[in-house]
Formats: sequence, C-alpha cells, structure tokens
Amino acid sequence: MHVPDGFINAPVSAVTGVVAAGAIAVSLRGARRELDERTAPLAGLVAAFIFAVQMLNFPVAAGTSGHLLGGALAAILVGPFTGVLCVSVVLLMQGVLFADGGLTALGVNITDMAIVTTVVSYAVFRGLLAVLPRKRRSVTVASFVAALVSVPAAAVAFTLMYAVGGTTDVSIGKVATAMIGVHVLIGLGEAVITALTVGAVVAVRPDLVHGARGLRQRLRLRVNGELVDAPAPAAPAAARASRRTLWLTGLVTSLVLAGFVSFYASANPDGLEKVAHDQGIDKKTEKHTSSDSPLADYGVRDVSDSRLSGGLAGVIGVGVTVVAGSTVFWAVRRRRDADVSPASTASTGA
Repeated sequence: MHVPDGFINAPVSAVTGVVAAGAIAVSLRGARRELDERTAPLAGLVAAFIFAVQMLNFPVAAGTSGHLLGGALAAILVGPFTGVLCVSVVLLMQGVLFADGGLTALGVNITDMAIVTTVVSYAVFRGLLAVLPRKRRSVTVASFVAALVSVPAAAVAFTLMYAVGGTTDVSIGKVATAMIGVHVLIGLGEAVITALTVGAVVAVRPDLVHGARGLRQRLRLRVNGELVDAPAPAAPAAARASRRTLWLTGLVTSLVLAGFVSFYASANPDGLEKVAHDQGIDKKTEKHTSSDSPLADYGVRDVSDSRLSGGLAGVIGVGVTVVAGSTVFWAVRRRRDADVSPASTASTGA
C-alpha cells in the first residue's frame, strides 16, 4: 500500500501532508497519556516489529502478494495515539532509507496507512470489547476483526484520494473494485498476524497491552475534587525482568524475520502495485528521491549476494527503527514524578 511519487497530484499530496502533520502533533500529545517507563520501550519495539513483518510479503491471489500494514497491531498493543506514531516512524524510515513509498507522497502514506488504519481498527476493537465478555480471549478476537476491517478501509481511503487527486484517467469504479477486492484478502493475513501477536503478548504480560487495560479496574483517588488513577506500585524485580525478556525476545524475533525469513517472502507485487499496473495508475510514477540510497529496494549496495544484501538491509532497518522509535517514545512518555503520589494525596486531604 506504499504510494510512490506521481500517483497523487501535488495539491492533494500537500493537503494530506498537512493532515499527517496535524495528526502527528496530536498523537505526540496523546502518546504522553498512553506511555510510561514500562510501555515506552515496548512502543519502540512495536515499530521495529512492524518494519520487520512488512518485509514478509505473503501470496494472496494469482500474481499478487500482501504485507502487514500494522495500524491495528500498534493501536491495540500501545494505544491509538502511539500507534499512529509507530507506523509513521516506520513509513519515514522506509521512505528515506529504502526508497519505499514516495517522499512527496509521505503525507498520503501516513494518512492512509497510519491514521486511517489506526482510527478505524481501534474504533472497531473498542466497539467489540464493549459487547464481548471481559476475558483475554475477547482481546484476541477483537484484534482479529479490527485488523481485518482496517485494510480494506485503507484501500477505500486511497481510492478516495485517487478520485480527488489521481494523475491518470482511470475509472474510479475499476480502481475501487480492484483495490477493495484484493485488500480484503490481504486483510485476512493482517488479521491473523495481528491476532497471533496480540494473543502472545496478552498471554505473558497483559498489563503491558493497552487494549487489555480495561479488563481490570485500577484504583482511583480523589485529588482536588477530581478522580485520578492511583500510582502503580513499584514493579517487583521479577516483573522488570519479564519486561526485559519480552523486549529482547521481540527484538530478536524482529531481527530474524527481517534478516533471514524475509528472503523467502513472496516476490509478487503487493496489492497496490498489482492494481496500479493492471489499471494503468502507475503511468506517471516518478523516480524516488532516495533511489540512490545505499539501502534502496531493501538491499545493501555493493553486496553481491542477494540473500546477504537483503538480510543486512533488514537488520539495519530494524536497528534504525527501534532506535528512532524508542527515542521518540521515551521523550514523550509520562514520567513517574508526574503521576499522583501517596504523599501528594495525603497533603491534599489534610
């Protein structure tokens, strides 16, 4: 679903750039309410994991492949505001370093793949949790459905943007039918990956999953006439160790997926590439600004062995993404001294 330069005209690209910038600004503020010292490292890992899994194209139809978009996965694991930032970090790294997704189309891609998928999936997820039993299994089920819906929703969003700012004269009806049809199939793959990942994390550390926080009630205190969450007790050494284990396991998994498993991914064009070629949308595709990057097309320049080149590029991508994402999320996290402390509540009640 990475839109290259030339698919969408300059005015619409500029408008989506403004929309994307505004959404990121709002998300930076919102992420502070979602992240703390425990979950900020997880958010950086989620971004790296999405980068890695996006390298694993899976076949969905004759001559067509798909890959994870990641909006639903990020929103459920670390929160919708942080989810927008996670996918945006991935898209920025892909566009700048790997020439994947146009730079003038960065606003289009963030709007489509980060904002639309996150907002739609999290709304569906919360709606389902409101009616499903309050059990961990419900989180996994809701994750599956939310992820499934998010992908065709992104296809619809692209179709609307193309209807307004497409650079080729192609019937919108044909574009919509082709895009939505193939991305429903891709959505099934997205749903399976999302549900398996969320289910695995919920099974070992449900307290770290944003979407599972409503399964238990947190103690609330009245401060200055307002109810606020009571401070979480200091994590025991075992809990801290399990967070480190989860983080290291996730990082190693991401490195293995990007550095080794990606070599066996489907070489077929993804849904958007296939539709663009079949319908003639790609006639005015422009050369990528970063086409001369030493990592362009997910390979390392001057490394002749394709398996080694792709593997090194994947490992570098995971490393850069986890560092960039972790830096952002650690900077915007809610610091412990900003939480309500027992001392402050005692003084207020005096």
